[in-house]
Amino acid sequence: MNKQKLIVFMPAHNEAENIAEVIARVPRNFHPDYSVEIVIIDDGSTDNTVAVARAAGADHIVSFAENRGLGAAVREGLAACCRLGADIGLMIDADNEYPPEQIPDVIAPIIANQADYTFGSRFKGQIQGMKLHRRLGNYCFTLLQMLLLRRWIYDGQSGMRGFSREAMEHAEINHDYNYAQVLTLNLVRQGFRLQEVAISYQVRTKGQSFIKFHAYVTSVLPAIYKEMRRPVRRKAKRLSPAFLRRGK
Repeated sequence: MNKQKLIVFMPAHNEAENIAEVIARVPRNFHPDYSVEIVIIDDGSTDNTVAVARAAGADHIVSFAENRGLGAAVREGLAACCRLGADIGLMIDADNEYPPEQIPDVIAPIIANQADYTFGSRFKGQIQGMKLHRRLGNYCFTLLQMLLLRRWIYDGQSGMRGFSREAMEHAEINHDYNYAQVLTLNLVRQGFRLQEVAISYQVRTKGQSFIKFHAYVTSVLPAIYKEMRRPVRRKAKRLSPAFLRRGK
């Protein structure tokens, strides 16, 4: 029997200190019906992120000649999953803050055909080391998404997300700096089903986050406005191949 394919993709910019551990912790044999491949989207790293990732066992590496931004890297990661034949995609940050061991938990609702798009939700789970200003920023941007979508969301900025094939094919990210808010607005407005899964989270101990408050606000807010202003076509729900196979 041909296995379904899960592709785990990691946007990475200068994460040589962290990426090998993240790759090593990805569960490769979590389900008898799924094979697992790892794709690294190297966003113009100037350290040895690529060499470290290759040595650690990454199956595919896509490199940008220069830093283009997290939104551009996630967009390319979704496209790479589709090119490589993924049935499910899972994005996880390469900074070792999110738990690769919980990848099966995050994609379980997609496998069960209960969701098309999932978050690993820090605020439904456990958080270690997040400073107050980061918590407040997360709360504010999550609240904005809740108001715009008129539905409850716990963690709108999660760096660990699962996607059905259909969600990956239709996802649109309208700016390069970041992806978190506009991707959720785009997919939920199209009618894709969102579900959040509690995870454990620990703030990075090595390397440095790209986020700077002023740049984040001035880049993200206009992108949210642009996303909400443009029309989207709601997609008819199609049953996943895995769900159809189980019904036979």
